[in-house]
Amino acid sequence: MIHPIVAIGDPVLKARAKNLPADLPAAELQQLIADMLETMYFAHGVGLAAPQIGKSVRLFVIDSTPMVELDEEDIAEGVEAEPAIKRAFLNPVMVSETGEKWGFEEGCLSIPGVRELVQRCPDIVLRYEDENRQVHEEGFSGMNARIIQHEYDHLEGVLFTDKLSSFKKQLLKGKLARIGKGDVAHDYRMKFASAGRR
Repeated sequence: MIHPIVAIGDPVLKARAKNLPADLPAAELQQLIADMLETMYFAHGVGLAAPQIGKSVRLFVIDSTPMVELDEEDIAEGVEAEPAIKRAFLNPVMVSETGEKWGFEEGCLSIPGVRELVQRCPDIVLRYEDENRQVHEEGFSGMNARIIQHEYDHLEGVLFTDKLSSFKKQLLKGKLARIGKGDVAHDYRMKFASAGRR
């Protein structure tokens, strides 16, 4: 089932999400993961966190394929492809973020029409449960690490716009307020808290 994506301005996006309970029925969990992937693909995203569909639980899904595919120029220059990741991450804990920060223009399904340069560490170690509730501790780098950090931030109540300079935040203030009221073009279902409509 495709869920509406919650827009900036909804309190669920600013709250720290709670752990998924250990006794959550497997069928219910699998359905939630499937719904999140379907919603993400419908909106042409590469990641989606549960708070973005109004559920304040520590779960996100990613499929980094579109972000790590090489174009013809990269291939000609001998650039090696980064392995794509399609996975659900349950109850994640960020163990470490290391390396010299690098900038990349990020966007967010909850903030359509806004893209800004965000600095993030290139290497991370994440402890998480997979969809079968098995625990892993794994390192990620490059674009995969960036996508994971972006989605992990959602579980902490942090949006990518929170990471911008005070000057940039001030410039975007009016636009973000309009998005929160539903005054924005979008081609997927959305839920606007202050507008009370979808």
